[in-house]
Amino acid sequence: MSGAALAVVVVVVFLLALYLLQRYGDLRRQQRMVLLGTLLSWYLCFLIVFILPLDVSTTIYKQCILDNTNHPTPVTSTRRNNQTDDNSSVNPAVRIPKVCEEPWSYIPDGILPVFWRVVYWTSQFLTWLLLPFMQSYARSAAFSRVGKIKTALIENAIYYGTYLLIFISLLIYVAAHPQWQLTWRELQTIGITAANTWGLFLLVLLLGYGLVEIPRSYWLLSSHGYLLAKTYFKASKMATEKASVEEDLADVMEEVAGVHESVRYNHCLRKCVDTIITKCPTEYKEEMGRNVESACGEQNVPTTKRGLINLHKKVISAVQRHSQTQVQWSILLDEAVHLEDVAKSLSSPVRQFIHSSESTQERGWIHRFIYTPTVEWYWECVFRQCFYRLLAVLLCLISAAVVWSECTFFSTHPVLSLFAVFVQLAEKQYNYICIEMVCFVSILFLCVCVYSTVFRIRVFNYYYLVPHHQTDAYSLQFSGMLFCRLTPPLCLNFLGLIHMDSAISHQDRIQTSYTSIMGSMRVLYFISDGFYIYYPMLVLLLCFATFYSLGSRCLNLLGFHQYITDDHLTSDLVDEGKELIRRERRKRQKAEDGENRRWAWRERYGVHGTTGRTRAGYTELNDDQSSPVTGINNSVITFTRRDGEEEEQRRSLLRDNSSDEGSPNRRSKGGRYRSLSPSETGFFDDV
Repeated sequence: MSGAALAVVVVVVFLLALYLLQRYGDLRRQQRMVLLGTLLSWYLCFLIVFILPLDVSTTIYKQCILDNTNHPTPVTSTRRNNQTDDNSSVNPAVRIPKVCEEPWSYIPDGILPVFWRVVYWTSQFLTWLLLPFMQSYARSAAFSRVGKIKTALIENAIYYGTYLLIFISLLIYVAAHPQWQLTWRELQTIGITAANTWGLFLLVLLLGYGLVEIPRSYWLLSSHGYLLAKTYFKASKMATEKASVEEDLADVMEEVAGVHESVRYNHCLRKCVDTIITKCPTEYKEEMGRNVESACGEQNVPTTKRGLINLHKKVISAVQRHSQTQVQWSILLDEAVHLEDVAKSLSSPVRQFIHSSESTQERGWIHRFIYTPTVEWYWECVFRQCFYRLLAVLLCLISAAVVWSECTFFSTHPVLSLFAVFVQLAEKQYNYICIEMVCFVSILFLCVCVYSTVFRIRVFNYYYLVPHHQTDAYSLQFSGMLFCRLTPPLCLNFLGLIHMDSAISHQDRIQTSYTSIMGSMRVLYFISDGFYIYYPMLVLLLCFATFYSLGSRCLNLLGFHQYITDDHLTSDLVDEGKELIRRERRKRQKAEDGENRRWAWRERYGVHGTTGRTRAGYTELNDDQSSPVTGINNSVITFTRRDGEEEEQRRSLLRDNSSDEGSPNRRSKGGRYRSLSPSETGFFDDV
């Protein structure tokens, strides 16, 4: 293949990283440097995972050539005459080298070492230097680039000052012991080992959670009653959070309005105020523009540069949280409505999936010709449960194999690690495809367990990955830092599971090209012979803790409500969420009925404009609605309708909520949620 497999993997992994960034980030409105740094960090980490199986198969092929060169295979050839007699000539044994089959994905010499060196050190530069600086820059609320850079430098100087102090102390300690002759290569290895040791601490925690939670989550996905009850629970929690976020946003906007009134246009800080106003939602900006004449002299408004910077930071945080909550609330409502439709379809004698609302039905050709209501009924009501349960059982078996191998991979005689057994059996048959498949499935499952936890975890409101383009710049870059710090120790742990790391297995084998850039871990024996071997065994304890939901129970006791089936508070929140969903369904149904009446009215009389006008005895509704801040408009529409020979006068009261018409958190035809970021400027752009 001459590196063709490597080129294909490079392209596919880039598309995967770009898709994830498009799902969680906002490609059109967020800063280009933020998007580039996050994309590069995700891409490099995924690249390590996908290329490592190719490195393993190439290393096994090189080991085969080396073994046959040093120890050729004895071959005995027998030559017999046509006549059967006692004098048969037997040639002595001849040692000839055994033919080693070249793998289909063989990568030529010299490519992988350079490739790994570039990928690894670039990812380390991102996670330890560039991304922390960009995080501080993006989080800074200063009004100029110079101010943001100054804030980022100060924060990172404090952060890295502790690391520098520890490093200098170690150098002094080494210099005080002349028997330690440390070269630059050994110092480099110590630095890599320290970074991998820090990553291994966090890796085992995330892995222990994912090994149990991922199979259990798929098993619970097969239970419709559990999903519906948990959705009600989440709706109750989300409603409380939504009300709190809206109240916080209103308070911050009131403070901004006070600043807008007090700081006049000839003030030296007026540009800073204008920058703050550009970050506010459109309806609030219009409201502040209409109320510009009113005075708010009694408010204690910040008129200093430092006060405006703090206000700017509060505006950015409040608007971002409000946007995330609105989108998550819409997604949760759609999920609850769908699950209730599934419950109705399960009890329906008709084998067709019936949607309670026409707006939830997709109009694409796939749903018209392939995913028909009958096919949807069979999937949701018959096959879905069996499919997820089989998948959960398969994932549970793989998790058990990982836990067993993590506790026994240090044993080389006999070989107890299941992944090492599979690789060695395939190595004897020179089945490189099987080797690569075992390596790829194993390391992919480990990455899913670790990375999915990174995508699920929420550290209050500082770090939270939200889909549908709602993740802020800080969380995107923090996830990139975590990936870059977790991937190298994860790959080394995987190489230890398959006995391809001589620092752990103590076997005289050719090292993979990836291991060669790490140096010899035997420089620090207490790390290679102790920590790297025995610390991963703690994953067993973490799996037990996750299985019994000890973490969720502790959070529940601390006041962070978690879904626990045998808890009375959980049942109360489920009932409350059920009532909230019922109320939202009624609101949606009323809005949909009103929209259908308006559409039918416009279709009948051929009205296409948006301004009110009178035509032959009817009045058209003015579609130019006010913002959610000013309230809800009630419009009375009168029109005539001829039915045969009779003509009757009808009068209907339509309630039009502008948040239903123009709110960006509603779904578009393609099923995607629009971004709630301001279209004029990004959150961190300068004026």
